[in-house]
Amino acid sequence: MSLDRREQVLHSAAALLTRKATATMDEVARAAGISRATLHRHFAGRDALVRALEELCIRECETALDTARLDEGDAVDAVRRLVRALEPVAGLLCFLVTENQLFEGDEQNAGWARLDARIGALFQRGQEQGEFRIDLTTAWLTEALYGLVGSAAWAVADGRVAANDFEFMVTELLLGGARRSVTK
Repeated sequence: MSLDRREQVLHSAAALLTRKATATMDEVARAAGISRATLHRHFAGRDALVRALEELCIRECETALDTARLDEGDAVDAVRRLVRALEPVAGLLCFLVTENQLFEGDEQNAGWARLDARIGALFQRGQEQGEFRIDLTTAWLTEALYGLVGSAAWAVADGRVAANDFEFMVTELLLGGARRSVTK
C-alpha cells in the first residue's frame, strides 16, 4: 500500500470511527474500500489501527496549532484561531481521547504532551497578560478546550448542532468561562 493510499485508509477509518467508535475491522475495511485481509496486512488489529490514527491525529493537530499562530496577537484571538484550525480534526481527536489504551502505561505517545504544552503555553500567556483567569490551571483550560472541541464534534456529527456553529459554540463557552472579569 502506498503512503498516499495508507493515508486515505486512515482518513476513511477516522471518518467511520468518529461516527461509530465501536466499528469492527470489517466495517473499517469496507469504509476504506479494501478487503479485511489488506487492512490486516497494514494494521495487525484494532490497537495497531488506533495507534496509526493517533499518529495521524497528532500530526494534524500540530499542523492546526501551527496554522493558528498561537504566539501572535492576544491570547483570546489565538484561541479563536485555534478552535477554527482544530475543527477539521475534532472528530478524530474526540474519538482518540476516549481510547484509554492510548493513555495507559509507559507507551504513551509523546505527541500528546507536545500538544498539551503548546496549548497550555497559550493559556499561560493569556493569564500573564491578564486575559484569562488565574484561578483555573492551564492544564484544566487545555482539557476544557479538548472537551468542548470533542463535544461539539459529536453534536455536529449527530445533527444536533449546525456545522457552521462549531467555532462559535466552542469559543464562546470556553472563553466565557476562562476570561478574567474585572470587578469594580
